Amino acid sequence: MAIQQLPSHLINQIAAGEVVERPASVVKELLENALDAGATQIELEIEQGGSKRIRIRDNGCGIPKDELSLALSRHATSKIASLDDLEHIRSLGFRGEALPSIASVSRLSISSKSEDSQQSWKLSGNGGGDEFDEPEPCSHPQGTTIDVRDLFFNVPARRKFLKTEKTEFRHLEDVVKKISLSRFQTSISLKHGSKTVLHLQPAKDRTSSERRVAEIFGPAFMEQSLYVEYEAAGLRLWGWVGLPTFSRSQADLQYFYVNGRIIRDRIVTHAVRQAYQDVLYHGRHPAYLLFLELDPEQVDVNAHPTKHEVRFREARLVHDFLYRTLHKALANIRPNADEQDLNNPNSAAMDTNEPSQNNHQNSNPFQNTQASLSIPVREQMEVYKQLHQGSDNKNSNPFIPRIPNANSYTPSSLSVQTESNYTDTGEIPPLGFALAQVHGIFILAENAQGLIIVDMHAAHERITYEHLKKSMAKDNIRSQPLLVPNPVAVSKKEANCAIEHTEVFEQLGFAIDRLAPEKLVIRAVPSLLKNADTANLLRDVLADLIQHGSSERIQQTMNEILSTMACHGSVRANHKLSVPEMNALLRDMERTERSGQCNHGRPTWTQLSLDQLDKLFMRGQ
Repeated sequence: MAIQQLPSHLINQIAAGEVVERPASVVKELLENALDAGATQIELEIEQGGSKRIRIRDNGCGIPKDELSLALSRHATSKIASLDDLEHIRSLGFRGEALPSIASVSRLSISSKSEDSQQSWKLSGNGGGDEFDEPEPCSHPQGTTIDVRDLFFNVPARRKFLKTEKTEFRHLEDVVKKISLSRFQTSISLKHGSKTVLHLQPAKDRTSSERRVAEIFGPAFMEQSLYVEYEAAGLRLWGWVGLPTFSRSQADLQYFYVNGRIIRDRIVTHAVRQAYQDVLYHGRHPAYLLFLELDPEQVDVNAHPTKHEVRFREARLVHDFLYRTLHKALANIRPNADEQDLNNPNSAAMDTNEPSQNNHQNSNPFQNTQASLSIPVREQMEVYKQLHQGSDNKNSNPFIPRIPNANSYTPSSLSVQTESNYTDTGEIPPLGFALAQVHGIFILAENAQGLIIVDMHAAHERITYEHLKKSMAKDNIRSQPLLVPNPVAVSKKEANCAIEHTEVFEQLGFAIDRLAPEKLVIRAVPSLLKNADTANLLRDVLADLIQHGSSERIQQTMNEILSTMACHGSVRANHKLSVPEMNALLRDMERTERSGQCNHGRPTWTQLSLDQLDKLFMRGQ
């Protein structure tokens, strides 16, 4: 067949195959156009899941009469005019393909009134062709209304791929929710038939923004989420991350935006997963709504027809920024951490080696109610000091370089000083003071808000685990030479990567040489991993280095071993603790990173407020 120019209507339908997959794709493109036009109010009306009709009205800047026909031409846009504009894109759309592609597979009409015009105009298509009638005068306020009817009426094969009305509308509603979270200040309503499904009011502050998030993510997310905001190296990250206690069985609540555009990116997913690695069950997924802002020059949004994927110019920088910010934010979730600590990744959790001047302050981020307690803590402290003086001679180092005795709890030296601070000032610590032990499993404590219940083993497990990690980091990773070097077959690319990152492996306790273009040999391994499958571990690490530029697998494997050691070295169920020992455990929890969860992701403590206790016993009803 001879080479020939394709007709324009066929070109538009080919483009529609990339841009218009289903009704939800149409809604996405039209919503983005409305937001780019500066709309602060958008109304959506849907019939039969969008296959029969999609009508969207906005109050944006509108389209002048002489530009209506041009708006339905391919590669016609008001958003970019030069290569420099393409490299500094801040709008959601920019290719100029959406409207002509939609018009080629539907019966489309546009009604619009620009802000400089006294008259509004309407342009109607002829049913899928590339010719349109002349604009006609109509009655319309400032803004634009686009009416899309009978989607895929002229492409039967595509229409057969559509699912049921309920399924198509679910996809469409999901798109509306995602885009509504990118523009909190815009009012958005969604009707399906005669039923109003969504009516989101404009949000102008954090409180109203959180109401919108709760409406879409559910109130449980907002009750168990942490607001983060941090800026460094030209990058700004803000939004809400779910606490580990709000994990999901699937990755359905993971919304990530780059300069207001929702994206899916492996770099981002990997960084977030790494940040949560120490606090989630295996197979569980975190929930988050995060916004990354950076210079448009540092991100290429023209990487995919649907603009769901982007490319970062400094991918390693973005990965490390996300990981470190979220890792520290999650690590700082402690009963006595204030909001400034939670939003500052550089404010690490208090080191248990050094006393802090702020240790005695009562700043529980979960509850701000204040009350008074009447418990004989001074008498408890006298007994506790005597207990600690006896134990201090046995082990003066609060970091435990070995598996501790699982049959006793050894308080750190800082616990006594902290308890004295609370006793002397009369203030109440976030986790309060111990009252009793239930079945040798749970600790009951009273604080200013009500009742604290602590899982004794889970809490001590996290404390021991963090101590072991710090002890290992302090003493550096010890390497153990292998009597018989372990050869590993790899690809040439992997072998080159291993040689390039020789220093990285040496810092982690590995000694690796290259025997042949496609063969490596392991001569030494970290002493903690002497019984591990180091060959497969090496291959996994190389795969991470090639794909992400970094790898945490070796550290993760060592952490898993330390976690097992901590589990076996923590106080067991049915072991009786004295009141001073229970108080020491509470104080250590308040200083330990990630103390809200054990090493396996289970919660270590919960709060029952006085109001909750009143409701349990129907007091005041």
